[in-house]
Amino acid sequence: MENANLLERFKKIRTFIFDVDGVMTDGSILVTEKEGFIRTMHTRDGYALQKAVKKGYQVIIISGGYHLGVKKRFELLGLQKIFIGRDDKDVVFKELQENKEIDPHNTLYMGDDMPDLKVMRLVDFPTCPNDAAQDVLEFSHYISPYAGGKGCVRDVIEKVLKLNGDWYSHSTE
Repeated sequence: MENANLLERFKKIRTFIFDVDGVMTDGSILVTEKEGFIRTMHTRDGYALQKAVKKGYQVIIISGGYHLGVKKRFELLGLQKIFIGRDDKDVVFKELQENKEIDPHNTLYMGDDMPDLKVMRLVDFPTCPNDAAQDVLEFSHYISPYAGGKGCVRDVIEKVLKLNGDWYSHSTE
């Protein structure tokens, strides 16, 4: 069982911010002869993302990569704040904060590599998949037992929703 302090930190989360490559995906890309790359995402992560949105949680994507197919996937899941092609993740975060769209005290950020550390330093609850870069692992307050693209997103969302009584209710599904 996780300690009570950690559970309380999960319980107060109202906003989730996720990186894409290495968090929503396993970080691999399939290089093809045509333009663009192919990535895979876990359907259970998608289910959790959709459920969080339906339950009124804010879910934000900030990715340095520019991939329209990924953006379309998130739009189909009901996400509205999708920032792709943004290497300045901390600037995006600060703009959202200045516009009072997010509160860093109830925000969970999940990243996996060095570009995520700037934002991770701005939130009260930085998290990562278990296969994140060493510096990210050392900085994170919670390391999911799941790897990127293998359920780490579902892990943190499910914890928050269960602690707030929002996981098992089916009223909005």
